Amino acid sequence: MAFGSHVPTVGVDDLTSGDFLLDVREDDEWQAGHAAGALHIPMSEFVSRYGELTEAAPQDGKVHVICRVGGRSAQVAMYLVQQGVDAVNVDGGMQSWEAAGRPVVDDKGQPGVVI
Repeated sequence: MAFGSHVPTVGVDDLTSGDFLLDVREDDEWQAGHAAGALHIPMSEFVSRYGELTEAAPQDGKVHVICRVGGRSAQVAMYLVQQGVDAVNVDGGMQSWEAAGRPVVDDKGQPGVVI
């Protein structure tokens, strides 16, 4: 399923360990399992917490936005692009991340699962 074909998109296999990752899933999803090192700002709180992203994101780097399958992250990526941020949607989201064998940790740093 493709979300927002006009949204810049990158596949999980194209990501490197140094890429900046923004996870926009809700708290329960994050707590169950996420990519270590990702910044977590739920989509439902994104506009009010936008400053956290601008403080954490690399000044001249790309923001890779991820959710469960790609719908919410596509919306946030498009919003960021409209704000002049170099942002891309991670195709397939955390489901693709997990399926590719990338590590998933819970909120305690232990092995997690994508819900």
